[in-house]
Amino acid sequence: MLNKFLFKHIDNSALIVFRIIFGLLCFLESVGAIFTGWITRTLVDPKFTFSFIGFEWLQPLPGNWMYVYYIIMGLFGFLIMLGYKYTMSTIAFTLMWCGVYFMQKASYNNHYYLLILLSAIMVLLPANKYASLDVKYNPSIKQNSMPSWCKWIFILQLFILYSYASIAKMYPDWIDLTVPKLLMQGKINYPIIGGFLQNDFMPYLVGYGGILFDGLIIPLLLFKPTRKYAFFASIFFHLFNSIVFQVGVFPYLSLAFCLFFFKPKTVKNIFLKKKELYTDSKVIVPKYKPVLITLASIYFVIQIALPLRHHFIEDNVLWTEEGHRMSWRMMLRSKTSTTTYKIVDKESKKEIRVNLKHYLSKKQIRLASSKPDVIWQFAQRLKKEYKEKGKDISIYVNAYVSVNGKPHRQLINPEVDMANAKWNIFKHNDWILPSK
Repeated sequence: MLNKFLFKHIDNSALIVFRIIFGLLCFLESVGAIFTGWITRTLVDPKFTFSFIGFEWLQPLPGNWMYVYYIIMGLFGFLIMLGYKYTMSTIAFTLMWCGVYFMQKASYNNHYYLLILLSAIMVLLPANKYASLDVKYNPSIKQNSMPSWCKWIFILQLFILYSYASIAKMYPDWIDLTVPKLLMQGKINYPIIGGFLQNDFMPYLVGYGGILFDGLIIPLLLFKPTRKYAFFASIFFHLFNSIVFQVGVFPYLSLAFCLFFFKPKTVKNIFLKKKELYTDSKVIVPKYKPVLITLASIYFVIQIALPLRHHFIEDNVLWTEEGHRMSWRMMLRSKTSTTTYKIVDKESKKEIRVNLKHYLSKKQIRLASSKPDVIWQFAQRLKKEYKEKGKDISIYVNAYVSVNGKPHRQLINPEVDMANAKWNIFKHNDWILPSK
């Protein structure tokens, strides 16, 4: 039964078309970052970046080399689309994208994380077996079928993503529409649609519509009688997100996933009319079955466990941010803050107020004012800078943070020397004050 489910061969039209769209979106994401000024604001102009903890050594290339980096990365995305040197191109893009992801947190976005996962998955898939330059130069690799696990690995990943996204929204500030209202208020200055987004029904559409869409979209796409309606709902939902929330290529990537829910004949007739439809349904159990099942089991256990980890860490993740990333917690809170850093020279007892503008960009200042891990990282950087000058210092942080429009509360214990504080990866950091 398992062999038939995983290794029955099915038509590969969906995977071939998805590869083309995926490669194109990787190319557009890379090139778009140059022309929108994202690279300049995030990687070139700042003196340094806040990388993921443990990746402090991973910093942007000096000068204008990050533009070259992105051009090369975009080129690999283009080669994925063309299906040229597919495995090499996909591995290269994955590694380069991982580098960008882990070297900066100022522009963290869930779709950046998703792109890492998808790129790594695509390395393993036979997505270049049709309509590719690899086939043109080596016709012997041409195939019109694929094992069915190539389809289900995407569906299961999407089910995990959307399910956790829906569950995460089921908390008081979302249910009572506090957060959706704040999200809409933040768009009031949008040209043309800004006023429309302030209509009373919009928070209900965003709030309850978001929960229902995320929770039901995968089952509705899998169920044939509701598939078309779910697809049209997906078009509306993702285009709305693209226009209003401007979340890059994620909405279009999500729409591309719909290919795996429709019949191969439908996909072939629309996109690959000259392709021969595979109908044999042979079950071919490969030698790599044990390795595949082992790796897939480990991968999906991690995917299920990561979004749950904040439940095992003290206090509310909305306040502490511990366990927030890589958990499909999308657009769930709005924070404002007022934060100051005080440096005390241990020898002279002289106190210095840190001017954050001398060190950080506007976006980095917001991070270093409200996110405990970034506050800790910035303190460590200040400590290192003064140590190089031969000075031993203490650093004290006074941070007042408001979550979802609630009264400002003190986030960091002002009596703790953050220069000598430790960062705990797997448990609560007790220098973060309680949320209540």
